[in-house]
Amino acid sequence: MTITEKILASAAGKEKVAPGEIVTVKVDLAMMTDIIGPRIEIAERLKELGARVWDPEKVVVVSDHYTPPATARQADIVKFTREWAQSQGIQRYHEYEGACHQILAEKGYIKPGMVAVGTDSHTCMGGAVGAFATGIGSTEMLGVLVTGEIWFKVPATIKVIWEGKPGAGVMAKDLILKTCGVIGHAGATYRALEFTGPAINALPMDERWCIANMAVEMGAKNGIIEADEVTAAFFQKIGVDEGKHFSSDPDAAYLQIIRLDAGQLEPQVACPPAVDQVHPIREVAGERIDQAYVGSCTGGRLNDLKAVAKILEGRKVAKNVRLLVSPASRDVYLEALKAGLLETIAAAGGVILAPTCGACVGAHSGLLAAGERCISATNRNFVGRMGSPQAEVYLASPATVAASAIEGRIADPRPYLEG
Repeated sequence: MTITEKILASAAGKEKVAPGEIVTVKVDLAMMTDIIGPRIEIAERLKELGARVWDPEKVVVVSDHYTPPATARQADIVKFTREWAQSQGIQRYHEYEGACHQILAEKGYIKPGMVAVGTDSHTCMGGAVGAFATGIGSTEMLGVLVTGEIWFKVPATIKVIWEGKPGAGVMAKDLILKTCGVIGHAGATYRALEFTGPAINALPMDERWCIANMAVEMGAKNGIIEADEVTAAFFQKIGVDEGKHFSSDPDAAYLQIIRLDAGQLEPQVACPPAVDQVHPIREVAGERIDQAYVGSCTGGRLNDLKAVAKILEGRKVAKNVRLLVSPASRDVYLEALKAGLLETIAAAGGVILAPTCGACVGAHSGLLAAGERCISATNRNFVGRMGSPQAEVYLASPATVAASAIEGRIADPRPYLEG
């Protein structure tokens, strides 16, 4: 079996499962946000059922999309979310602390071998530590909260092997954008994406989260990276038991195996209006931008901010360009502050935002006007994603975003790293 099949088999209490099989599994972790959380159907339906949360210790609620609130309505939603979590005895409630997936990661809530579900499509980010993690809707979450279980159709697995070693200026975001370009935005629909190979194994945890995060951009049910010594070191650092490891068998059956070479990769850019419209930087360099954004659960971790600060040090953001930077969490913010990274970014003309999903999802903190163009280290660029439907969003690595902010146009980060 593959690692995904083994996790689902274990959670279903079965020795073996096969792709296409329907299984009912026990849930180890259920996560909700403010934007798709208890206010959407769940709270009222629980009342109607006369039910309470099956196990408050396995539930995490994070207010991140509407914090800090930009409108009275957003403030009401955050207030409702906070009070509902308290009423259900949920201790793992987080507000103003950062993106939900980053919270799950750095608090050690998501562990190898777990089955984790969340009311956000990028819950698949948890696969970076060898968990089966996937996004679900509010109706499915209601069922999980009442029963502690959910059914899945076991997904067939596509294995993505990244060979080689990325060159300077090439980040995990470039690897996953290239993968999106190869597979397509719907090419992995209801499949498991298993990422492996020397290039993946060499990535630090900060970069691995980015890889698993964007599996859903290809339609995947989950993205997963086998836990290893890098994973173990991460959990040791945060003082959390690392859970149960699973690995794919040597004779596991894959729907498809894709081999790619990181050593031949140059920085990648996904052009609007789709994440799979991916081109090497040389084909899009020179396109004018109005805004550059680094942040979210995809591109706002410490490693990302280090890359941005390295390129910006001693330089200035181009006139008439807004560089906005939102650390992925409060902890990342503090680490970057202590390391002097935020000072470097601000000195170059960047604006430091609160740890929030606001700009990425187009709710607040950096919305685009009609006719504006943004290059972003986030995960989606469809029409209207960051504001006006008449705006355009290009996706790239934090390094490419930083270089573009300096030039006022889409730019290759590699010349800024030479020497």
